[in-house]
Amino acid sequence: MPGLRTLALTVAVKGGARWEPEDRSGWSHLLEHLVFKGAGAMGARDIVERIEAEGGSINAATGYERTSFDVRALDGSLSLALQVVSDLVFRPTLDPAEIEREKDVVAQEIAEAFDTPDDHVFEMAQTQAFAGQPLGRPILGSVESLSSADRATMQAWRARLYSPDRMTVAVSGAVDEDELLALAERFFGDAVPASADAPAPAAFTGGQASLSRRIEQANLVFELPGVSASDPAAPAMRVFSEILGGGMASRLFQTAREERGLAYAIDAWHDPYDDAGILGVYAGAAADRAVELAELTADQIRDLADHGPTDAELSRAKAVLKAGLWMSDESPASRAGRMAAQTLMFDRPIPSEETAARIDAVTAEAVAEAGRRTIQSGHAATAVLGPKTAAPAGPAFAARLA
Repeated sequence: MPGLRTLALTVAVKGGARWEPEDRSGWSHLLEHLVFKGAGAMGARDIVERIEAEGGSINAATGYERTSFDVRALDGSLSLALQVVSDLVFRPTLDPAEIEREKDVVAQEIAEAFDTPDDHVFEMAQTQAFAGQPLGRPILGSVESLSSADRATMQAWRARLYSPDRMTVAVSGAVDEDELLALAERFFGDAVPASADAPAPAAFTGGQASLSRRIEQANLVFELPGVSASDPAAPAMRVFSEILGGGMASRLFQTAREERGLAYAIDAWHDPYDDAGILGVYAGAAADRAVELAELTADQIRDLADHGPTDAELSRAKAVLKAGLWMSDESPASRAGRMAAQTLMFDRPIPSEETAARIDAVTAEAVAEAGRRTIQSGHAATAVLGPKTAAPAGPAFAARLA
């Protein structure tokens, strides 16, 4: 785009924790850490210094279905950014000493997540939502599952996970298309694909988990089956979650927090995967109010599904979702990340105008139907972490909804 002074690069691969067998749980996240310890002719310090010397920044993230490497930089830095990232994904050093050291670092990360109630409660709920499946295991893995990783096995895992036929390069901001194509061919064109079996289809199982801790507040997560990213009902499900608990004007915030003072924090979200999804609610509350809050949450979900939204709710939700879309368009990093994810998921970037049109087309009945669909599955995943008196909140939510 002419006149811009910065660019954002995202190199994303269709592969992450969902591609892992149980005995290799966490390997994708560990690999993401390890590639920054040395790649190509660069040491760990060289990697970040080369990017930051040009005024840029570099980061990476591992999810269930995608792993991404992101660079923000000044105009003129595209060649450097692509060279560094291509070395990370294709030519990491994977030094044995660094592998053992990084296992210890990830072990600390696992312990930190366990010690953080509003992090660990989400892991508990995810485990119940997709029991016995890769989607139900923590992205970080476990100390035990990471223990067998060594240089040879991590080299093989890198070749399998970072296969170029499941990789996309997206750039937004100060970029020339012809230059991008030439550089992408130069740095990524000779990579050799590696065969890998696609993950098995996901199945939302549901279940209840609770963990008692001597802390002041109860952390609650309630989850129901959502829809996949490609499902025609996905826009309606997004609107449903926005109306339910997407902001301060949402039903849950107004009823649970403002009217009845049951929660200091409460929100809802829809998390779509390639072939499944989650409609979820998180709340932080006093332990002695947790059951009442759980029942209220179930009541609000059912009421919205049974009766649909008001005209004002539907209009507000659409406006909020479109505002978020247009605002993200003003960020090169957001645009690059979104284009990369959409290309891996839909084989093309989705223009924002097309997404906005799909949101505008959502009707009140479509919102209600999305809610009925998630309830009719008969499955709910709940997690409660906090004082022992809050534990019945999970069963109370499931019973009230049923």
